[in-house]
Amino acid sequence: MWEVILSKKAQEDLQKLKGIGLFDKAKQLVAILRENPFLNPPPYEKLVGNLKGLYSRRISIKHRLAYRVDKENNTVEILRMWSYYE
Repeated sequence: MWEVILSKKAQEDLQKLKGIGLFDKAKQLVAILRENPFLNPPPYEKLVGNLKGLYSRRISIKHRLAYRVDKENNTVEILRMWSYYE
C-alpha cells in the first residue's frame, strides 16, 4: 500500500469536484493510487514540459488528477484534481 497525500490545492479541487458530480470518480482514482500508482487500467501518463516528473489520470474529459510519486518513501502526493490546462 502507498500513502496518499493531498496538497492543499487538491483538497480545494476535491470540493469543486463534489459540486459537479465527479467526487466518486476522483475517490476511485485515489483508491487505485493507494494500491499502486502505476497500475493500468485506467491508464496514466507521464507529463512533460513544466510538469515533467508528474503523472496524471483522467477524471473527466476536462479534469485530470496530477500526482508525484516518491518511490523511496512509498508515497503519492496528489497536487491537483482540476484542469491543469487553465
